[in-house]
Amino acid sequence: MDERYREMAGRLIVALDYPDAGQAAALLRELEGIPCYMKVGMQLYYAAGPDFVRDLKTRGYKVFLDLKMHDIPNTVKGGAESITRLGVDMFNVHAAGGKDMMKAALEGVGKALASDSSLDKPLVIAVTQLTSTGQDMLNQEIGIPGTVRDAVIRYAELTQAAGLDGVVASAQEAGDIAAACGTDFITVTPGIRPSGSEQGDQKRVLTPGEAIRNGSSYIVVGRPITAAEKPRTAAEQIIKEMLEA
Repeated sequence: MDERYREMAGRLIVALDYPDAGQAAALLRELEGIPCYMKVGMQLYYAAGPDFVRDLKTRGYKVFLDLKMHDIPNTVKGGAESITRLGVDMFNVHAAGGKDMMKAALEGVGKALASDSSLDKPLVIAVTQLTSTGQDMLNQEIGIPGTVRDAVIRYAELTQAAGLDGVVASAQEAGDIAAACGTDFITVTPGIRPSGSEQGDQKRVLTPGEAIRNGSSYIVVGRPITAAEKPRTAAEQIIKEMLEA
């Protein structure tokens, strides 16, 4: 396995969107040896709990815990402390919670690190706008005026001001975020669909190659891998597209 492949595979985050640990374990067996991130979201975490995350770490995977915390600052501080103690490599909050809430998340991380020197500092990122959010939803339902891009950039700048490592956004906005916040500011991009796959409930999507070319730091892929007849082949093809970008 050459270094270029390892680096690009490490930028692929596989979404383990399963209802239980057993089904997720079957995919892990299929993908064994591919040095990608694993994303544990609400459905799986609420079913399998922290022990599943610990198992992933034991297997050598980097883990993105995708729980999208959004609450009063003190509550988020406590949640971030617990998540950091779990040993995850990345977790997220909602930028809509505001600067004080995002700073509180970092305080929780710092408290956990101060109490246990064996822990590594996780990347802390903030959700800007979900990739299922379109213009009408943003304006008419959420009540935010302007374009989706404008809302995403505003939240990205707020997130950077709070001191977080980056944001979750559509790959369509990755280049704009880099222009506004610098190339060291991480952009994690869901809504990735390989050429020929179904768009599903995502509104703002790009292919893996397009996402990398547009400046995505990490891409999140779920159903195109987890629902594939041959998940390993699907993952390898996505990494190939990333390498060729």
